Amino acid sequence: MSQNHDALQLDAETMRRFGYQVIDLLVDQLTNLDRDVAWKGASRRQLEPLLREPAPERGHDFEQLLTRLREQVLDYRARVDHPRFFAFIPTSPTWPGILGDLIAQGGTVFAGSWLGGSGAAMLELVVVDWFRQWLGMPEPAGGLLLSGGSVANLTALACARLNRPAAERERGIVYYSAQTHSSIERAAHVLGFTPDRVRAVAVDADFRLDLAALRSTIEQDRANGLVPLAIVGNGGATSTGAIDALDELAAIAREYNCWFHVDAAYGGFAVLTDRGRNALQGIERADSVTLDPHKWLYQPYEAGCVIVKDQSLLERAFHVMGDYMRDTAVHDREVNFGERGIQLTRSARAIKIWLSIQTFGLDAFRQTIDRCLDHAAHIAQRVRGNAEFELLAPPSLGIVCFRRRSPGATDAELDALNEQLLQRVVQSGRAMLSSTRLNGRYALRLCVLNHTTTREDVDTVMNLLEQ
Repeated sequence: MSQNHDALQLDAETMRRFGYQVIDLLVDQLTNLDRDVAWKGASRRQLEPLLREPAPERGHDFEQLLTRLREQVLDYRARVDHPRFFAFIPTSPTWPGILGDLIAQGGTVFAGSWLGGSGAAMLELVVVDWFRQWLGMPEPAGGLLLSGGSVANLTALACARLNRPAAERERGIVYYSAQTHSSIERAAHVLGFTPDRVRAVAVDADFRLDLAALRSTIEQDRANGLVPLAIVGNGGATSTGAIDALDELAAIAREYNCWFHVDAAYGGFAVLTDRGRNALQGIERADSVTLDPHKWLYQPYEAGCVIVKDQSLLERAFHVMGDYMRDTAVHDREVNFGERGIQLTRSARAIKIWLSIQTFGLDAFRQTIDRCLDHAAHIAQRVRGNAEFELLAPPSLGIVCFRRRSPGATDAELDALNEQLLQRVVQSGRAMLSSTRLNGRYALRLCVLNHTTTREDVDTVMNLLEQ
């Protein structure tokens, strides 16, 4: 065989044929969402015989592989883009966003340095600045796109910690509410905050961080010689959608010389609507904000973002120039995004966001988020109007938490009843729900986010729960 033979190359006609087959598979799935089940699972015992095998020495027919992939892998999953998928915090990507991801991956577009991808870097600057403007943060603010909210929260806390004097880092304390996403606590552990250096502060009756409890905890820590380092506010808590009192938290952070971070991974893009902007008032005062475009901006996984009020602090925290990277040194206003975070080799996530927004226009996204807020309000109205239901938290953003009631039943019995109810709905395949616990009580939790969800979809699920 010739030394120049490329065993991994396909001719143009074959590449197009494979590509059309994949596009057909995706379009067929996306255009038949409402006829598909919202969830279908399988045990490992079921899947092992289907997929466990040695890696083949010789290749197989691509069309047959796609059939196998569809039947043995893709069929067994939660359809997070299904119009009646209300579990966890789903996603529902737009087709231009999906194609933008294909372009970024298929084009092998590198976005770690200006030298490696100046066009992609410029596009990321534009997209991140769009986000900054929507949040109302000052013009020096900037950031970068990441894999998701977990890494964005880690990046923000690392920036906060690494920009404090070394003498304060060992005594630094991170404060967050008991409703804060687990990625905050995980990030603190990764950054070396021992369990006695993090504080999960109590919440009030509306599941918002209790300001009096926060002040009391900070004062006690200061009296013990510790340093308040960062306060984390929720811009849409995962369990309830609760939004902390961001203006008041910003003031407390300034008073105690704390970094103020807002985790708005889920709810942040609600600022595009009037209702969302009012609810998130104060987010513009944050030192850093986490956003997830793959949630309420309808982008494919993975797309997260962190924005820092003073973007130079990111580079101060993460810039390390190895000898092998000297050629990538930037000049003037150019940016190496690999020097703003942990990841050097990174894909061009801005392409899908830019292409999606340019295709539909911002008003289409605004209308869609508003419609989701309307759907959530409709669910809450149905709960309030049915004596057999009980709200367990004030509805917030697109999340409604409630339970079925039964006369004379104890909380433990209601927990069992509602858990059984949820499982029956999920196993039916007609919808996907999830649960949470609020004040120790089992809660049915509906999160409305999908741009394909209709009022009929919402009513279908509520009718199932009533029956």
